[in-house]
Amino acid sequence: MQVPLLDLRQQYTGDLHREIRHAIDKVCDEQSLILGPHVESFERQLAEYCQVKYAIGVSSGTDALLIALMALDIGPGDEVIVPAFTFFATAGCVARTGAKPVFVDIDPRTFNIDVGKAEAAITRRTKAIIPVDLFGQMARIEAINAIAQRRGIAVIEDAAQAIGAKRHGHPACSQTTFGCLSFYPTKNLGAFGDAGAVCTNDDALATKLKKLRVHGSGHTYYHEMVGGMFRLAAIQAAVLEVKLKYLESWHAARAAHAAIYERILAGSKAVTPLIEEGNRSVYNQYVVRVQDRDAVKQKLAAAGVGSAVYYPLGLHLQECFRSLGHKAGDFPETEKATAEVLALPIYPELTDGQIEYAATTLKNIVG
Repeated sequence: MQVPLLDLRQQYTGDLHREIRHAIDKVCDEQSLILGPHVESFERQLAEYCQVKYAIGVSSGTDALLIALMALDIGPGDEVIVPAFTFFATAGCVARTGAKPVFVDIDPRTFNIDVGKAEAAITRRTKAIIPVDLFGQMARIEAINAIAQRRGIAVIEDAAQAIGAKRHGHPACSQTTFGCLSFYPTKNLGAFGDAGAVCTNDDALATKLKKLRVHGSGHTYYHEMVGGMFRLAAIQAAVLEVKLKYLESWHAARAAHAAIYERILAGSKAVTPLIEEGNRSVYNQYVVRVQDRDAVKQKLAAAGVGSAVYYPLGLHLQECFRSLGHKAGDFPETEKATAEVLALPIYPELTDGQIEYAATTLKNIVG
């Protein structure tokens, strides 16, 4: 049996195919291609879904992080706290502003930022914390918000993998200064290319974001600040608006697949994800821990089961951050995770039989 890690073609069938082609044709017929009514419509629906006042469409999840930092005037001399175990953009965007990414270790149970270590890393130069809702499970946002409020710093929630996730009933992006989303095609809500959004409840910051995404002018040709070209294309918004209607059913399918993995892998040497009490994970990835990970990955591939490693190297050990002076051993939980994590197939269109085969195959390999 073949169980791909991901096959986007399976989603693009039937009614969804027809709806998307109709939406794209409408954009083409109207020739309103950048921002405009299709983007505005999607932004309204996204804001309602995330339970925020504003959702500002931008060109990618990476640009969502970058523009959020820019809106807070973060730059040279500032520090921003980020987890050492995450996708590169979380720290890369901090560096692009000229600020210093300050790495902290993760909670080994959830892979999310260790809140206590984050607070300990705050200095007089700290301007923000970026918690990451990794693999679809929200970080401890309420604790991070409490720290930020006491210390007078902002919280930029990197929810690139977590649209629709909840913690104690509150959706991702709804409680922080900014919540940043990615609609890269592999995400639970994926565009037909790069796209992203920034969510906020702050009127002034929302206005600033809309100006920053068009070179600091908001399309007036009078530039109040230096921004960037971070506009969301109308075709992407039209596709996302169609898909948003299906998102909850896709989340439910991922959760059902996760339950099959949990049942079959119970008692095995594969360590399955811990979802904290009060959290609703949307399982953008289903990540287990295994010993001798690379050998396990090869054996799964030989049996027809796809898998991937997110992520093979902590950000503190990346070549581009060598100047920060970190060395192996500085963040032991991050380094342990990079040696053990393995993502298994979980996209909604997989059958129960495929998930059972993937889980049973892994169990037989690891014991």
